[in-house]
Amino acid sequence: MLLTEQETKAFTEKILSFVKADDVSAGVGSDKLSHLRFAGNNILTSGNRVSRNANVTVWVGGKRGAASTNDLDDASLKDMVERAQKIAATAPVDREYMPTLGKQEYKPVNGYVESTANLSLSDRAKAIGSIIADCEKNGVIGAGFHATRVQAGGSLSKNGNFEYERSTNVSLSTTARTSDGQSSGYFLRSHFDTAKLDTKRIAEEAIRKALEGRGARTIDPGTYTVILEPQAVADLMGNLGFLFNARNAEEGRSVFSLPGGKTKLGEKMFDEKVTIYSDPWNAELPGSQSAQGGIPAQRITLVKDGVVETLTYNRFWAKQKGKEPTPGPVNTVFWTSGQTNTVDDMIKSTERGILVGRFWYIRPTDQRTASSTGLTRDGVWLIENGKIAYPLRNFRFNQSVTQMLGPGNVLMVGRSERVGGSEGGGSNASLLPALKLKAFNFTSQSEAV
Repeated sequence: MLLTEQETKAFTEKILSFVKADDVSAGVGSDKLSHLRFAGNNILTSGNRVSRNANVTVWVGGKRGAASTNDLDDASLKDMVERAQKIAATAPVDREYMPTLGKQEYKPVNGYVESTANLSLSDRAKAIGSIIADCEKNGVIGAGFHATRVQAGGSLSKNGNFEYERSTNVSLSTTARTSDGQSSGYFLRSHFDTAKLDTKRIAEEAIRKALEGRGARTIDPGTYTVILEPQAVADLMGNLGFLFNARNAEEGRSVFSLPGGKTKLGEKMFDEKVTIYSDPWNAELPGSQSAQGGIPAQRITLVKDGVVETLTYNRFWAKQKGKEPTPGPVNTVFWTSGQTNTVDDMIKSTERGILVGRFWYIRPTDQRTASSTGLTRDGVWLIENGKIAYPLRNFRFNQSVTQMLGPGNVLMVGRSERVGGSEGGGSNASLLPALKLKAFNFTSQSEAV
């Protein structure tokens, strides 16, 4: 069973009662994961997993030790504490130790929906059965993963800060492939409220992409004007908020670094159409009530009209620099003050370019330029004279995200929608738009479908 607030408080107080240390932070969590997997137009597996865990971090004489367990009986909790204290006894001094927080005030974010937490197997199977029927009707082979995750838990510090939070998330990814294996379509969406997960749209989009991707041709790699659908934007920008780290910038390890420990804070690094912020209480995208280090979350703007407005300071680095710590982002919202356009509008305005539905196997290459590499997948098309000309074979790309969003490179912006990166299965969604970009770097061809 998931932990209630009362149980969370009782467990964390019990852990603290076992500790003999200068400072301590204890946490307990619970997790319920259920899924239904399908492939080859057949339901394959269905499962449920419920787990509980505990963790403790202690500091003794400035030395840090940590341990965890997935058993919450008294003996296991005592053993966990003893292990953490033994580790602290032999550890080096924690040079970045900060006293645990005193009592904080957290504003709830309302990211929990009871109907999502209790989604029935029959309702899930009904939705997947309808998708399989649509795949068979259109002569494609469907596969996918429908998952629900519910989390509840919290933490307590020796200095009196207690927090409790619970959340829900339901996601569905669908891949449709033609019977000859030469064309594939993919679509993924997630939501904290199962009533707002449009399973019919997910199926229709995956099937459409598979059917419209038949007969793909090869063109040379190079720098092209591109239109990125929201899924492709999410695949590239899912962790963008973590780039805005003040310490990395001031130590010369970031795209926001300048010589001599200076940063690009206040500079117009992005196109004026770009505003990026974090809002824990966004109705479509509730984040966490606590940000880095347990600091209460706040609405923060990272980029406003292209200008870098915030670099985030954790408690340690803020103390080193004589600044106030920054809560840090708990979600990502991309907003534009200018006109928004549909993907169809973007296509009609393009003389020659490439439409990308999704990226895959994305890996960072250089944090100092915010560059990454990866592959297109499940739908790429050539645009000529304002129309889709024909589908394309896949590419590998190498691209800096900040250059991609740089001044003059963002030609058109769509309406933002909730979408998560495909490699994370929709577990960490953002509000992101489709983008038309003047230049994007495709470096080689890929044989993947």
